[in-house]
Parts: sequence; structure tokens; C-alpha cells
Amino acid sequence: MARSIYIASPEGQTGKSTIALGLVDLFVRRVERVGIFRPVVPAGDERDNVLELLLSHDGVDLSYEDAVGVTYDEVHADEKAAMSRIVQRFHAVEERSDVVVIVGSDYTDVAGPAELAFNGRVAANLGAPVLLAVRAMDRSTEEIAQVVDIATSELRSDHATVAAVAINRCEPDRLEEVRAAVARPDVPVWVFPEIPVLAAPTISDLVTALEGTVIAGDDALLAREAESILVCGMNVEHILERLTEGQVAIAAGDRSEVLIALAAAHSSQNFPSLAGIVLNGGFEPNGAVRTLVEGLGRSLPIITTQHNTYESARIASTTRGVISRGSQRKRDLALGAFERSVDVEDVVKILDVPRSDVVTPLMFEARLLDRARAARKHIVLPEGNDDRILRAASTLLSRGVAELTLLGVESAVRDRASDLGLDIDAATVVDPRTSDLLQPFAEEYTRLRAHRGMTLERALEIMPSVSYFGTMMVHTGRADGMVSGALHTTAHTIKPSFEIIKTRPGTSIVSSVFLMALADRVLVYGDCAVNPDPNAEQLADIAISSAETSAQFGIEPRIAMLSYSTGTSGSGADVDKVRAATEIVRERRPDLSVEGPIQYDAAVDASVAQTKLPGSQVAGKATVFIFPDLNTGNNTYKAVQRSAGAVAIGPVLQGLNKPVNDLSRGALVQDIVNTVAITAIQAQANEEQQ
Repeated sequence: MARSIYIASPEGQTGKSTIALGLVDLFVRRVERVGIFRPVVPAGDERDNVLELLLSHDGVDLSYEDAVGVTYDEVHADEKAAMSRIVQRFHAVEERSDVVVIVGSDYTDVAGPAELAFNGRVAANLGAPVLLAVRAMDRSTEEIAQVVDIATSELRSDHATVAAVAINRCEPDRLEEVRAAVARPDVPVWVFPEIPVLAAPTISDLVTALEGTVIAGDDALLAREAESILVCGMNVEHILERLTEGQVAIAAGDRSEVLIALAAAHSSQNFPSLAGIVLNGGFEPNGAVRTLVEGLGRSLPIITTQHNTYESARIASTTRGVISRGSQRKRDLALGAFERSVDVEDVVKILDVPRSDVVTPLMFEARLLDRARAARKHIVLPEGNDDRILRAASTLLSRGVAELTLLGVESAVRDRASDLGLDIDAATVVDPRTSDLLQPFAEEYTRLRAHRGMTLERALEIMPSVSYFGTMMVHTGRADGMVSGALHTTAHTIKPSFEIIKTRPGTSIVSSVFLMALADRVLVYGDCAVNPDPNAEQLADIAISSAETSAQFGIEPRIAMLSYSTGTSGSGADVDKVRAATEIVRERRPDLSVEGPIQYDAAVDASVAQTKLPGSQVAGKATVFIFPDLNTGNNTYKAVQRSAGAVAIGPVLQGLNKPVNDLSRGALVQDIVNTVAITAIQAQANEEQQ
């Protein structure tokens, strides 16, 4: 029987979606199957936004229809029949899930003041403890406590169990005051800060609400949130005085001087970055004005609408945004607030949710972020001019995963982040060409490469390269690790580390592994990215480094030295190389479990292992797979990735004194986030070893 929790509130606009998203994200780290259920949704063709958001989470595998109980119309027509159907449909979800997050009604079609009581009866019938959500905004602490008391009493009178209380949308400077006032001896109380941007509409939302047309601007910027509205019904100088970051400016479409002033202010370093401009009245700027605005160099969305100024302002100010799958900034802020506000052990205690023995890709990725967050290392990202890097940086900073330095021209990096609606204020941005560190870095590089004839003049030419500058930051301790490669080749990324950071003592070769997250476990494949044809000594180094990397990420190392032959059944130069490498590993690290040469099937399949290598500690249960050459390793990891649907995380470089990791040039934002987390964990492991 699945554990379940029911999120209920005595009113609308309490931010239940933020709490529900945080719970879903928490549960996918611990169990395989997370269910979502919405007992009541509005009637009609329009889908429920909260349900769509939760079902879009990668850890949830349910259809919209599966997750719905009944409509408000069905409740109004026959509450008893509706309750029976809700229970029936919930049990169908429960049977498919380890944990179910149930989100109560939203007061969007209020039947009367008894809606909370109805939610209480639903929770009681589903056997789900209630997480009571209450809004703090515009209430005194006494009023908040009173609402909690009344709502708790009402729920209990309908036989529901209140297991926790969430006070949401609280002014940030009142968090501790409210927590103390509402504290309960019998249930945990969590207080969440008000985050205005969570309710802000995106520019795309405004285009739809205004029935508008986008006549200029970058499509990628339509996802930016409109954090405030300014009606430009005054002279230009007074408009400029009132501009704020993330604002949407509404102006008459025939006031060309206002459009030019707004576009110029947006492009200026001395004014805030706007989210967009709305031109009302059905007027469009003439060709010369449009050419002038487009030539200012920043792709600010400009929208035209047929509505007049009053109508445009009314529609824009009443359009409420929602957290959706595409709202990266909102999702990051919501999850960050949940992680900071909720004690995970409280949730686990309420539901008694054991951690699954199975490790899914999502569980593994979540654990990477948790470990990196605990380490809180400083990582340098040399490619600060790439949108994917900026989006990853925003996620990493809002989730508290790492401290970051981005390399690039600061004004350009921060302007682009602002245009995309990303918050990277907590990051440091450094331009290698103008940095005060350029001279000392060049001097240190000259010293390190003196044996190669390096001169200071040449070093000053090399060091502005972002890969060299970032690597030198790691070498000198100004950063704990580096992640690059989204725009640059592998050679461009790792060549400086060979010259500056160099290999660890006792390691002859830098190599790589992929962390292969299968449906139920994580395996380690090495080397699949760096060394074309390692000799026996190098292969042994790769095996030992891979075992150490495996242990760093919580995977017990059982090493399979792969070949086309198992045990003593085959011969030949290739098999002999693997056999010799296996013996070297045993001599150097007798504490490691290693088997080789061994074929892949004997390494993973217990029945094959029993036939070919009975009694082996590795055969049939290997976790670390060492390939004899790059051709075999690279093709195998890609075959498993594509055929088995595995998530390949990496390549993770190993063998360096300090961590530097390379990205694929096709890397997605989540790939970058994972690689930064991995680099932070490696940095922490290095620190502990030292």
C-alpha cells in the first residue's frame, strides 16, 4: 500500500503548487514510483495547471486522466457519488505508486464555505494525512495562528488527521516570528517566504492575454517573467525615472519617442533590463523607428495589441502566472525555497517512507545535488557567454549547489542573463583579458612551463584563453574545480589541465568514466573518452582511478577487466594485456575486488558467471567495467545509452590533482548541472584525502 499525503488549504492562492512540487521532487529521490492525484478539477476542456506541472516531473509516469478524480460539477450534482468515484480512482493510482501526493481543491469553483470540510472528508476517505497550507501575506501573526487553529479544528471534525502545517507566502523578514507564533507541539510547522516572481506572468502569457502580436525580439526571451507593470502615460524623462528590473512597459503605439527611449534604456548599462514593451491601440512603429530600435543590439520583445491603454493595463495587471515545465526560474526558486524551509526527516517521519534499494537515474541525479550542496564548493565555468551555462548557473545558485565564477565580459554576461530572466547575481563574473589576475597567472604559467621554454610575453598571450585562465584559478586555489566544453573541444578544455594541474602522484594517466544510470542501478564505464589504446600499466591505472571514482559516488567498486575471453580460456596480445593489467591492479591495490580478463555477459549475468567463473567475487555483479581500448568503450557506452535507455553522465575526468571536467558540445542544461555537482563532489573527496 502506498503512502500518501493530502495538501489542503482553507482558501485560494496559498501556493499549494510550490509545496506539491517540492514534495514530488523529494519523493523521486527516495522511491521508484511517485503518484499524483487531484480529487477535484474544474469542468471543461481546459486542463488543470497544477496537475499538468506535477505530471511533467520526470519522476512521474501517469496520464492526466489517470490522476483526476471528478469535476466540481459532479460534486455539486451528487457529492456522495462523487466521493465514491474519487476513492475508486485514487486506489487505482495508489496501486501503481510507492508514494502519492494528493493536491486538494483550489477554490476556483467554490461551492460554499464548506470546501475545506469537503477536502477533510476526502482526505479521511483516502486515509491520507493532511498537510495544511495557509497564506501569511497581509495577515498578522495572530491572524495566521487563528486561521491555522480554525482550519485544523474543521479538518479534525471531519475525521482528517493534520500531520503538518505549511505557512506560505510569508514576508521574508517575518519568517522566524511567524514560525514561533504558529509552532505546534504535535505537528511540524514549515514557513515559506513570499517569492513574487512565482505569481508573475511570462511575456508569452501576456501576449496570449492581450491577444497580441510579437513584432520584434528573441523568442527565447518570451519566457521571461513580467515582474511589474509601468504605464507610460507621461513624458520620457519621468518614464525613465520609474523603470525597474524585469518590468513591462505599456505605451501608446503611436508614441515613437517613448519606444525609442525604452529600447535605449534597456540597452544602456545605466538602466534596468526590461522584460518587454507593449504598444497598444493597434498602432505599429514605422520602418525607420523599427530599424533604429532593432539596431540597439538587445532583442527586447515588443508586442502590439488592439486594446487601449486602460484595457491593456487591466489585463496585464490581472494576468497571473503559473509554475510550468518551461518556467525554469520559477521551478528553481520554488524547489530552492522548499529545500530551505522543510526538514526532510519530518516528511519521512510523517509518511514512514523508506529509501528504495533501487537507484533510478532521477534518484542518482538528486543525490548528486544533495552531496554537492553539502560540500558547497567553488566551481569556475569558463563559457559564460553560452545560454545553457547561464541557465545551469541560475539553477545551481538558486538550489544552493555550488558557488560559481563565470568567465566573460561582465556586462555582456549579466545582460544576457537578465534578458533570459535568470538570476545569477550570486555568481562572480571575471573577464580574463582585464582581470588583475592576468599578470600573476602568466608569471605562474611561465614558471610551470619554463622547461618548455615558456616566456612571460608568450604566457600573457595564452592566459586570456578562458580554459587556461579557469584552469589557473583551480591550480591557485581560487576555485575548487572547473567545468567546460559546451562551446569548446575536449582538447581545448583538458590540455591546460595536463600542463598546469597535472596528474596525481602514483597515477601515470588521465582517464575518464561515464556514470551509466540504468533503470535500477548505476554502473561505471571507463575509459570511454580519452585514451585510444592504453597499455597494461595504463589500463591498471584506469581501473584503480575508476574504482576510486566509483566509491566517491557511493557505488561499491567491483571491477571487471573486460576482454573477448573469460579467465584462461583465450590467448592473444589483447587478452594478455588485460590479464597483465589485472595482475598489476591486484599487486598495487589488494583491497580491491577485481576480475579479468572477463567477458561482459559474465560480468553482469549471475547465471553466466556461475558457468564461466564460479566462486568469483566480481563475476555476475560487477559495478566498474574497464574496457581494453577507446574503440570498445566508446561504442559500448553509446550502445547501452541508446538501446537500454540509460542516462550517461560524463565523461568524468579522473587522475588529475584537482577536478576539471569536460562537457559535450551538445550538453543539455541538466547535463551541465550534473557535471558541476560531480566536480564539487570530486573536489570534496580530494580535500578529504589531503
